[in-house]
Amino acid sequence: MQSPFAYSIHIPPAIAPDQRYPVIFALHGIGYSEQDILSVVADLEEEFILIAVRGHLSYNQGYAYYTLKEYGKPDRDTFDESLEMLQVFMEYATNKYPVSADNRYLLGFSQGAILSMSLALLLGNSIKGIVAMNGYIPAFVKDEFEVKSIDQLSIFLSDGEFDDIFPVSIGKENYVYLNSRAKSVCYKTYPAGHEICEENGRDIVAWLRNDSAHLQQRSKSIYG
Repeated sequence: MQSPFAYSIHIPPAIAPDQRYPVIFALHGIGYSEQDILSVVADLEEEFILIAVRGHLSYNQGYAYYTLKEYGKPDRDTFDESLEMLQVFMEYATNKYPVSADNRYLLGFSQGAILSMSLALLLGNSIKGIVAMNGYIPAFVKDEFEVKSIDQLSIFLSDGEFDDIFPVSIGKENYVYLNSRAKSVCYKTYPAGHEICEENGRDIVAWLRNDSAHLQQRSKSIYG
């Protein structure tokens, strides 16, 4: 099986034989690349398998996963195609690398956040959690897709207080929608625009480290 996307991967250097590791699938924003989003979680490289997925479409000096009719209105054909390709890619990577299938996270900024939240609703509790920064859930995902239960998902949402593309009101809508469905939702805003500020990055790393550690502790208590 071949990967439908180009990607960058970092596997913990002290990997143990026959051991499975938590994984973060990182999705960049439109016009960016996989290296941009990979840098956000670089501090977790000894604890997680980090996989940054490059969008398969060219956009300005970077890449995209789908095209836009205008901001906030994805082209449905390329959006749906990207969702299908990402699901295939996640299974490809889970089978190819020493990934713990019970400890898979999606992380995305802007277009990557939109896809992360949409994928979470499609995949349900087969993933552990998501980090979504400065994005939204398209109405057609909520209304037309076969949304699965996410009552075991942990979610970290964040927005910039001065984001002129996706204002904080959209982030609050994300929180209300997901908080009524997910296991837990942490929502924070930062004094920033449409970007990932340093404080946001530090909080993301701390949240992922803490959430994954809780799962591993529960697994040890059950199976150890």
